[in-house]
Amino acid sequence: MEFTTPPAVVIGDHQRLTDPVWSNAISHGDLVQFAPDITCVAFRDQVAALAGGLIAAGIQPGDRVALMSKTRYEWTLADYAILAIGAITVPIFETSSAEQVSWILEDSGAVACFAERPAQIPGELQVWAMDDLPFGEPITEPYQGSADDTATIIYTSGTTGRPKGCVLTHRNMLSDISNAMPALHQLFAEGSSTVLFLPLAHSFARLLQIGAVQGRVNTMYTADIKDLVADLGRFKPTFLLSVPRVFEKVYNGAKQKAHAGGKGAIFDRAEKVAIEYSQAQDKPGGPGLALRLQHMVFDRLVYSKLRAALGGRCERAISGGAPMGARLGHFFRGIGLIVLEGYGLTETSPAITFNREGAQKIGSVGQPLPGVTVRIADDGEILAKGEIVFQGYWNNPAATAEVIDEDGWFHTGDIGSLDAQGFLTITGRKKELIVTAGGKNVAPAVLEDRVRAHPLVSQCMVVGDRQPFIAALITIDPEAIADRAISDITRDEQLRAEIQVAVDEANKAVSKAEAIKVFRILPRDFTEATGELTPSLKVKRAVVMKEYANEIEAIYRS
Repeated sequence: MEFTTPPAVVIGDHQRLTDPVWSNAISHGDLVQFAPDITCVAFRDQVAALAGGLIAAGIQPGDRVALMSKTRYEWTLADYAILAIGAITVPIFETSSAEQVSWILEDSGAVACFAERPAQIPGELQVWAMDDLPFGEPITEPYQGSADDTATIIYTSGTTGRPKGCVLTHRNMLSDISNAMPALHQLFAEGSSTVLFLPLAHSFARLLQIGAVQGRVNTMYTADIKDLVADLGRFKPTFLLSVPRVFEKVYNGAKQKAHAGGKGAIFDRAEKVAIEYSQAQDKPGGPGLALRLQHMVFDRLVYSKLRAALGGRCERAISGGAPMGARLGHFFRGIGLIVLEGYGLTETSPAITFNREGAQKIGSVGQPLPGVTVRIADDGEILAKGEIVFQGYWNNPAATAEVIDEDGWFHTGDIGSLDAQGFLTITGRKKELIVTAGGKNVAPAVLEDRVRAHPLVSQCMVVGDRQPFIAALITIDPEAIADRAISDITRDEQLRAEIQVAVDEANKAVSKAEAIKVFRILPRDFTEATGELTPSLKVKRAVVMKEYANEIEAIYRS
């Protein structure tokens, strides 16, 4: 099956990512572009001055300049200054290990680096602190090059192996965001605003940064997710960008708080009504009178409070990085927050498909972007073609040949299906597909998503490849049990009974051969710092399999 959407915008041969910085300063000079008070003119002037400082420091077109910092305004400023002189930005996650940092700097051949903490940067590179940027004589206009010049090399965080550098051109990234924005005009409308809190080293957040600059979205930055609720209340954004795990934590936190405060029954009923109300919107005639009345009651009691926690004006959000699942999508739409889920990889700039208002199918990751073709291979793998597909892996032609075939199709490694309208549904990773000893193919994502729906659960990883049955490793959200006196969470009988409920509920979605027969509660949660999660909060399966090999072995030995 194959589905193509014609392009909405064609990128010119000399268009550059920096063009909007200069054009916005001319057309909307006094408009505030970044919180609290940086206008389009001020942003252009700062980019120009920092670009001049880079030229004075000897940075040439084509040079790689690394950028390792938390999410902040200066990240965007440095990124555009690098691009403005024809150099290439190499983002590095601030949470990267010393070994990863050394590898990326060496492999990319970076000649300089912006850093939050300069002491983290090894070697003899020029290093500039984010709090002391090297401003110089401003350039008058940005570097005039080709749309096919390399703009950035983004190293995939990867769930296995060493990071590989994805080479993306100005055309790649402009084609992606420029073809997405017309269908998302309500997000990027005049007066729109957002809070950026995901790491800008991640291609998904980077794409929104480019869209925010191009669409003149008033943008606030926050680096610590612990400050997010306060920042949302103060800034009152009109839309957000996030990953499914954050939406899960918002939902689980609200549910846990309601139950702890003696209002669990009200929340549970409100949750049920929200999901039913959203589901009814996709049916002829929409929600019936009785359902609409119940929805109005719970809107006053529950939903309005949840929306207020997002600042009160946020009616839309974009979710990516991993499949979110229909359950959460319907819940949030039912409370008045439309979550538009999309899909892609760093190698595809990154968005391949996305849901949009007027063309949304909850549970899917949407239709192909204009100008993109999606195909489902005979083995179920999702293939993509279009100007969004990267140029290859930096210094690694063998790895490039493994993912781009002779006909130009990019092989995503994900398994999915397309319906007649072109909506794509992700069912799992090709490499993560579990084949039991009995020959049963099991996609772990379905079970994992449903187990994580329980407010006590933080992470779930299904195992069972070449084993007689399916099992699961489960971690507990520390905040959810903060008020409990539990000496050993791995053996607490009440906790096990509650998690068993989550497992039983998940098993309803699959056949008996695919059901979780045994689970283990692990002693601590997975984190990025301890190496089990990527910066976009996806579980590194190989790391967990190795770290908890004894627990897994014990499951099948008992």
